[in-house]
Amino acid sequence: MARKPYSEIKSIEEISSIWDVLTHDERQFLKTNYSVHYFKKNEVIHNEGDTPTHMMILAGGKVKVYKEGVGKRSQIIRMLKAGELFGYRAIIANQPYNTNVAAVESSTVYMLKAEHFLSILRHNNAFCYRFLEEIATDLGASDARTINLTQKHIRGRLAEAILLLKKNYGLEEDGATLSIYLSREDLASLSNMTTSNAIRTLSNFVSEHVIAMDGRKLKIIDEERLMRISRIG
Repeated sequence: MARKPYSEIKSIEEISSIWDVLTHDERQFLKTNYSVHYFKKNEVIHNEGDTPTHMMILAGGKVKVYKEGVGKRSQIIRMLKAGELFGYRAIIANQPYNTNVAAVESSTVYMLKAEHFLSILRHNNAFCYRFLEEIATDLGASDARTINLTQKHIRGRLAEAILLLKKNYGLEEDGATLSIYLSREDLASLSNMTTSNAIRTLSNFVSEHVIAMDGRKLKIIDEERLMRISRIG
């Protein structure tokens, strides 16, 4: 996938509304103190256990946040889309990263040094409150996902994962094909199941005319039924 020209990607203050509450001086400070980093498909952005050095924002591309569990089994915790912030929890908690982050496709990441991020957070009450809202939203989504991954059956988990990818990344011009191509292993990891179970369940969805597949491309045929499968778990 070709890298987008820099001019086609929004600047750091445009990519997220969280910066709207900054003062003029803080905006100028932000503009001159962030760096731009490019990551290839499957390239690791940071590893679990690393010391946090920057607060990061995904400017373009797609990124997965994952953790190695029992037996080194990978579990995808979140799929990030452009405009989402990450890496801040470890900075605020003054702890090492507790997750791994890697690019699913060629991605552009804006980075703001930890000390600069903390300085704005400490001196701008409106920004601090806005950030609390971001954290509260993330926590709510995490709580809901924990319930879904632990209480839903395989079909419900996979249906939910497919709908999550649609919500995050949208569809291609045909109005049906997901605008992200995940490996079967990653789709299984996102759904908290083995790869063999994911492949078998995808095949069942195809035979039931809920989805269609063309290689790694996944097309939603019957979204209403997919939502019903997700709801009943």
